[in-house]
Amino acid sequence: MVIFKPCSTAAILALVAIVPLTHLGSMPVALFMRRYWQRRPVLIRNALPDFETPLAASSLFALAGREEVESRLVTAFDGWHLHSGPIARRRIPPLGKPGWTLLVQGVDLHDDRAAGLLARFRFIADARLDDLMISYASDGGGVGPHVDDYDVFLLQAQGRRRWRVGKGNAGEFLPDLPLKVLRRFKPEQDWILEAGDLLYLPPGVAHEGTAVGGACMTCSVGFRAPAWRELLEPWIDTVAARPTQDGRYADRGAPPTRKPARLPNAFVGATLAALLRRPPSRADARNLLLTFLTEPKAHIVFARPHRILSARELRDLSRRVGLQLDRRTRMLYSGAAVAINGEVFHTAAKDRTLLHALADRRTLAPAQVASLGAATWNELVSWYGAGWLHLS
Repeated sequence: MVIFKPCSTAAILALVAIVPLTHLGSMPVALFMRRYWQRRPVLIRNALPDFETPLAASSLFALAGREEVESRLVTAFDGWHLHSGPIARRRIPPLGKPGWTLLVQGVDLHDDRAAGLLARFRFIADARLDDLMISYASDGGGVGPHVDDYDVFLLQAQGRRRWRVGKGNAGEFLPDLPLKVLRRFKPEQDWILEAGDLLYLPPGVAHEGTAVGGACMTCSVGFRAPAWRELLEPWIDTVAARPTQDGRYADRGAPPTRKPARLPNAFVGATLAALLRRPPSRADARNLLLTFLTEPKAHIVFARPHRILSARELRDLSRRVGLQLDRRTRMLYSGAAVAINGEVFHTAAKDRTLLHALADRRTLAPAQVASLGAATWNELVSWYGAGWLHLS
C-alpha cells in the first residue's frame, strides 16, 4: 500500500459533470493508471480538494425507499443482518444508533449531481465503468471484512471512515451469515479517511471499512469485471440458435460395434468439424461485448416523453437546443458499430464521427444535429421515443 500525498500547489479541480479528472490530488491519472491500476492499492489524501457530497443523507434515504432503486440495509446489533430494498424511511434505524449501514446502488442513475461525479472518472473506459454507490453508516457501522472481484474507488464524502486493508482468503467466510464476511482477515495497513480522501483498491484485496467518530458517507465508484462465463454464454446461445450447416449427423458405412457405450470417435470428429466451420470472428466478439456491456440492468426503467413528437418536430427543436443522452443510457462504439442499451447497429460513414461524439460527450450541439443524415436521424427519433435521448 502506498499513500500519495498531494503537493501544496495542487490544482483545485472543479466538479464539472462531463470533464474527466486529469489528476487525483496532484497525481496525474496517467501515472495512476501506469503505477497502480489493477496492480496495488493506493491512498490519495485530498484527492478531490473541492469535493462536495452529491446529495444529502435525507435524499439518500428517500432513494432507498423507491422500488426501482437497489438498496440494502446491514445491521450488526445482535449479529449480522441484511435487509434488501426498497427500504422505507421507518425501517432505517435511528441516526444515533451505532452499528448500521445503508447502501444505495446506482445513485448516478437517479441524480444529476451523482452522475456528474461518476463522469469525473471517465478517464477509465465506459466499458469498465459501472456505477456510483453511496453508503451511509452510523458510528461503528460497516459490512465486515470482505473481498471484491472488481476495482473500486472509495471516496470519503462526509465524516470519517477507518479502512483496514490486508490479506484474507476470499473463499472462506463466516458460516450462516447473509453477508460474505471473511473468516480470517489480517490487516496490514490502517487509515482514517477524511472528506475528499480517496482509497483505490484493485480486485481481490481484503478490506474493512468502519465509520468512526460519528456517522459518515462514502461514495464508491465501481467497475465492471464480467466473468468469462457471463460473456460467453450469450455467444453459445447464439450459436445454438443458428445452425452452422444444413442437414444432420450421419455415419454411413460405420462398422458394427462391440462396445455400444463408447462414444464413437467419428461422432466427436464430425461435431468438432461442424463447430470449426463457424468459429467466432473479431466482429462477433466486438458485437457480443457491445451488446452485453450496454444492456441495461434488469431494474432500470426509462421514462418515455409525455408527448411523442413527430420526426420533423423533434428535428426542428433539437436544431435549436441540441440533444443529450439520458443518464441511464449506456452507449459504446467500435468502428462502424454503435451500441445503445443492448442494441447494435452500423452507422453511415458520414455520421460516424458525430455518433462517436455523442457517446463520448453524451451531448450533441444544435449544429451537429443539423448535419446528421436521414437514416441516423430515424434512429435518434426512436431513441427519443424510448426515453434514451432527450432535448438538451
